[in-house]
Amino acid sequence: MKEHLRPALTMLLLMTVLTGVVYPLTVTGLAQLFFQEQANGSVIVREGKVIGSNLIGQYFDKPEYFWTRPSATTPFPYNAAASGGSNLGPANPVLIEAVKARVIALRAADPGNDVAIPVDLVTSSGSGLDPHISPAAAFYQLRRVARAQGIEESVLRDLVAQHTQGRQLGVLGEPRVHVLLLNLALDERR
Repeated sequence: MKEHLRPALTMLLLMTVLTGVVYPLTVTGLAQLFFQEQANGSVIVREGKVIGSNLIGQYFDKPEYFWTRPSATTPFPYNAAASGGSNLGPANPVLIEAVKARVIALRAADPGNDVAIPVDLVTSSGSGLDPHISPAAAFYQLRRVARAQGIEESVLRDLVAQHTQGRQLGVLGEPRVHVLLLNLALDERR
């Protein structure tokens, strides 16, 4: 039995050191060396304060700001510790009622806007943390934000166009607008 125990314990110790110490330190070191921004959370800093992340959305509900997609996280929106979708299917009555309520809220926030509401303003993303909306969702909100900000819609249209990111590598995904960065640009205009 001793002849089997010693190699087993040696292998356990060796693998513990390799996978528990050497590998994590190597990966962390390489990440800090080559991908420092991403390894540290892709944070957005303004005036020396961390105000958000490029990867995690933030909740906006004031009329003078562009609104994000609904978040499926609990107990509060955009809770990074509770990432995940609602897992409600398209025929689920809970999802249908939630979408109807969101449509009513969007219509109430901008009476007279009879443009079709983009789907990403009434449904959450798969992670519940998406910081982006489609350009159509941003353009849908132009009138409300322009009225609340007291600026021309054409100025906002240009601002949305400046903050619209194209497809990744020219082919992956869809064009998108980072809501926090767009709202920060609005604040800088004041």
